[in-house]
Amino acid sequence: MYRASELKQKEVINISDGRRIGFASDVEISFDEGTIEALVIPSGGKMLGFIGRDDEFIIPWNRIRKIGEDIILVDLDERFIRKYFG
Repeated sequence: MYRASELKQKEVINISDGRRIGFASDVEISFDEGTIEALVIPSGGKMLGFIGRDDEFIIPWNRIRKIGEDIILVDLDERFIRKYFG
């Protein structure tokens, strides 16, 4: 089990192509369910977020495959990557 604060500042990497997505800066929490719903990654550019504001990239929790000491591995398919990273 991880605390939300422990997820912050871990680098997020896509396992499908090895692309570095960025660093986790926050999490979205469902208070009704008591679960983490998504990771928030600042875009640093003009990338549009999946569900968020223009300056954030939101990765749904079901796309996370492994959380390590320093990195978080996610599985984003090619269409998802092309849409948000060009």
